[in-house]
Amino acid sequence: MSAPALPSAPHPVNLGRELLMPAILLALAAYLGYGMLTMDVPDSVTFPGPRFFPLIITLGLVVLTLVDIADIFRRASLYKRQVAASAAETELAYTAPIMVTAPEPTKALDHRSLAWVTLGFLFFALTLPYTGWVIGAGLLFWCVARGFGAPRPLFSLVVGLTVSSFAYIMFDMVLGLSLPSGLLGGSF
Repeated sequence: MSAPALPSAPHPVNLGRELLMPAILLALAAYLGYGMLTMDVPDSVTFPGPRFFPLIITLGLVVLTLVDIADIFRRASLYKRQVAASAAETELAYTAPIMVTAPEPTKALDHRSLAWVTLGFLFFALTLPYTGWVIGAGLLFWCVARGFGAPRPLFSLVVGLTVSSFAYIMFDMVLGLSLPSGLLGGSF
């Protein structure tokens, strides 16, 4: 009879690596918050104003990062408890046959997915003045969805164009902030 496998939990040695991305995200949230607070906004601006969307993004980023940090510490604590519990049963290890399990293979970097996402961002950044927000952001959404392995490319493109159109309407018509219109210049 073999011992039950430990669930996926960060090894204490890897805790620093696990917390690296949340630290970067909190730094990004601090940068966004600082930019939002130091933004020059005329007194005549009414709610929601140009600080509203950055506030939502900053707060969402902070909340989701804190949830991620709590999950990392929860899994580390679970790992430590399971190691302590298995150490209490070491006598069984001397009477039972030794079961050696191979370490889990590390997953190789998926270069194709990385290329879809990276080249999508590059294309978006370089062609935004020409394609405009709606088309550029829609194509960016499609590229990122392809990079993450979305099974229906046409559906991803339609969703991307819909979301980018909604964002364009929110910024342009609700907030009064113009986004590049590109090819669709006279349509909106």
